[in-house]
Amino acid sequence: MVPMWMFPIAIACGNTFILKPSEKDPSASLLMARLWKEAGLPDGVFNVVQGDKTAVDRLLEHPDVKAVSFVGSTPIARHVYERGTSHGKRVQALGGAKNHMLVLPDADLDLVADAAVSAGFGSAGERCMAISVVLAVDPVGDELVSKIVSRVEKLTIGPGDDPRSEMGPMVTAEHRDKVASYLDLGVAEGAKLVVDGRRTPVLGGAAAAEASG
Repeated sequence: MVPMWMFPIAIACGNTFILKPSEKDPSASLLMARLWKEAGLPDGVFNVVQGDKTAVDRLLEHPDVKAVSFVGSTPIARHVYERGTSHGKRVQALGGAKNHMLVLPDADLDLVADAAVSAGFGSAGERCMAISVVLAVDPVGDELVSKIVSRVEKLTIGPGDDPRSEMGPMVTAEHRDKVASYLDLGVAEGAKLVVDGRRTPVLGGAAAAEASG
């Protein structure tokens, strides 16, 4: 989604474009390149470079790259901005986007619950539109939690290429463990754990295999 905000404008204005996706998630970039090719875009106009920090730094330093646009974490945004501008490039670096949802007493709680669950679990929560905090104004807090819980408990978790899946896997096992650790941290700080996704059956997982066996 994010590169699609960038490359149509760049190409329409007569520029070539280099997309450097996350080294942990390369497939979507290759799909977009193939679609451009099938649409008849000349070779060399839309380009994909895979790699890690070494590839990023080379693009930030290369004299033929005139402008850079980035969306991601704040530390990487800072690095991209500082490295790119030091080499005379125009840089747009957007970092650390997080959303909060404030729910007033007159809100439609069904719509709110749908939006909160979609934002929190769509794309496994790994997007800048994810909602990190929901703050409900009394007296609707308990009712909203109940509605969110009922929806979360019905989510279908599974492979991203399975049309039945409503939430796919996180990008790495390390990130999964980091997210899971937040549950223990919340409980340790006094929160009440109302849904524990660590025990949720997964399509194609061990629980599903046992059931089918």
